[in-house]
Amino acid sequence: MATSLNLTPDLQANATFVTGRSPAIRLVNKAIAEIAPTSIPVFLVGESGTGKEVYGRLIHRLSQSSNASLTRISCRALEPGELLAELKSFLKSKADAAPGKVQTVFLDGIDELNLACQGALLSALPDGEDEQSHHEQVRLISSASRDLERESQAGRFRKELFFRISGVCVRLPALRERREDIPLFLEHFLTRNSDSTKRQFPPVTQEELALICAHDWPGNIRELENFVRKIVLFGEARDAVAELLSSPRVLSGLSGEPQNISLKAAARAASRQAERELIRQALEKTHWNRKRAARELSISYKSLLCKIKQTGLEG
Repeated sequence: MATSLNLTPDLQANATFVTGRSPAIRLVNKAIAEIAPTSIPVFLVGESGTGKEVYGRLIHRLSQSSNASLTRISCRALEPGELLAELKSFLKSKADAAPGKVQTVFLDGIDELNLACQGALLSALPDGEDEQSHHEQVRLISSASRDLERESQAGRFRKELFFRISGVCVRLPALRERREDIPLFLEHFLTRNSDSTKRQFPPVTQEELALICAHDWPGNIRELENFVRKIVLFGEARDAVAELLSSPRVLSGLSGEPQNISLKAAARAASRQAERELIRQALEKTHWNRKRAARELSISYKSLLCKIKQTGLEG
């Protein structure tokens, strides 16, 4: 399973770990490369474990103010007084900065703020006649796991605050939406954990890889990294992969009772399930243009037609 990591050229020199071949993550990387050099507020939304903090820090590193410090404020479990104290400290550092120097604040988990904290934050953000001069010195990056537009419509998030932070909204895809990137993450985490624990890089068979790729990974990249730690700890992938067989997210696509399924049979079924999902995504992306979908998947047009029939995707 020797697969080299594939950072996009625009980000490779600056990224800690932003990788992927999938169309979904390539679109995100392209958007980040265009947004980062500006001063527009950025709102990152995605499920837990999709890399919102990684992208927040990446935006700062690619920005024109990368030589200035990034202030991260965790919005989880804060009271209004605590939030204002953190903001006061940030605003003081901004005031002490050299004229024209942009300071960046990363509001991590902004959807966790209660309405009182949201009001406190709104009152502290640039507004009124001084907004333009202050805005030139402050760059806002925010992250959330929930859809704040929907939350604001339900009255759980202040609309004024949502409009203030969402200059550009970037949605980070879940890992199940970019399954073709799982082998890249798997190799990266195997290498990193093997190096840090001084243990040998454990092999992963193609059957085991198929099962790993078929898992839905509700905890996304963070869950996958914790899973890889188990592989390194066990010294082999078999035991860690076997635990995935009890997951309904994998077994829902398999036939028979879980206890009667061999790892080999499960891996074959999982591989078919993963292949079907990748083909479906390619067809949807190309509006069912089969020739374009075949190019996206790097297979021949004839092979794609055959696989569409085999996987029951014929419309």
